[in-house]
Amino acid sequence: MKYNIEKSLIMHVDLNSAFATIEQQSRPMLRGRSVAVINRRTENTSIVTASYEAKGAGVKVGMKFTEASRLAPGLVAVESDPAKYRYVYRKLMSILNSYSPNVVMKSIDEGIIDFHGVPINCSLIDIGYEIKKRLRDEVGCAMRCNVGIGPNRFLAKTAAGLHKPDGLDIIDASNLRSVYRTLKLTDLTGIASHMERRLNAVNIFTPIQFLDTGAVALQKVVFKSIVGHQWYERLRGYEVDNRTSDTKTVGRQYVLENRDLTLFEIAARLHHLCESVGHRLRAQNKIARGVYVHVRTIDRKYWHNCRMCQMPFYSDNTINTIAQQLFLDAPGRIQEIGIRCYELSNDDNPQVSLFNDVMAREQYLVSAIDGINRRFGDRTVHSADTLKTSEFMKQKTSFGSTRYL
Repeated sequence: MKYNIEKSLIMHVDLNSAFATIEQQSRPMLRGRSVAVINRRTENTSIVTASYEAKGAGVKVGMKFTEASRLAPGLVAVESDPAKYRYVYRKLMSILNSYSPNVVMKSIDEGIIDFHGVPINCSLIDIGYEIKKRLRDEVGCAMRCNVGIGPNRFLAKTAAGLHKPDGLDIIDASNLRSVYRTLKLTDLTGIASHMERRLNAVNIFTPIQFLDTGAVALQKVVFKSIVGHQWYERLRGYEVDNRTSDTKTVGRQYVLENRDLTLFEIAARLHHLCESVGHRLRAQNKIARGVYVHVRTIDRKYWHNCRMCQMPFYSDNTINTIAQQLFLDAPGRIQEIGIRCYELSNDDNPQVSLFNDVMAREQYLVSAIDGINRRFGDRTVHSADTLKTSEFMKQKTSFGSTRYL
């Protein structure tokens, strides 16, 4: 198969060190300084993201703050502020949507614009520079983004990562091989260390060798599945990644802020998680039939319990009632708790219509509470026994999903 020679009409826009940059934008005194965003101010807290100044000193995501501060003296720790990040996410999405009706936000800090079928009176390179300018004008002067252009999503994302921060690059059939020569296997999206070892085992050590491997060999020898043929097409600029998947589970977990909490206090934190999961479930217009509770102990032992129900549910109260019953059998010396709802279906699924009368009993109350919280802020109305948990259990915003934004 030859390389895809069609005009490059896919653009990938990626904010640079998004959370840290947003904090530098909102707090001018942090600009030009090493900044680390953390989720909780504790001794062993890990870094969610770091500014480019911190990255230049060797600070990495997931590193303990105490270790990072030794690498970057004067490193400033800033507790994450999801409201800010959601605001910038919506501004970025608004900017991207003004260029095409075909926009997919891959995460809170990156989006894809598909220009197929869209009238364009200038080059995509010009549009890329315009997006950069609009981001600075409409969000703030400290905001920067990488822009990549390619014939498929994979090459557009690869192009966006070539010259961080604030780069703009295009990859197409004309420079495909020359770009691959400058990269390592792990520079390719989807190739982590485990996959790198798998490729190395069949004498593929570079992206060029990966590109030059035949479709049959990739499918039959390397990946032993259709995934091999997909990689063959992906590397050549053909689109294989425009698939969407439905939500299978909704969950949240929490590492306890200290190790001497009573079971009553831990149960209150579990209730807090149940409220959060219920909100996420309804935001996706889903109902559930299963609840899964897990615990990790101080000595790293894992325990879980689950229950499938005949009737679907979606209220915080029902989720918490089931979760608390499951939690009664949990072991002691707990370090982490978590809950997940599964066996999801759409709220308007005709297959669950038999249960509508039962669910209607709580629908009006749940809808009213959700309406108040949307208007006046998260957890304006919440359960009394979770009154004090918000001090510790801050809502996190992840890079990997936009489902709850």
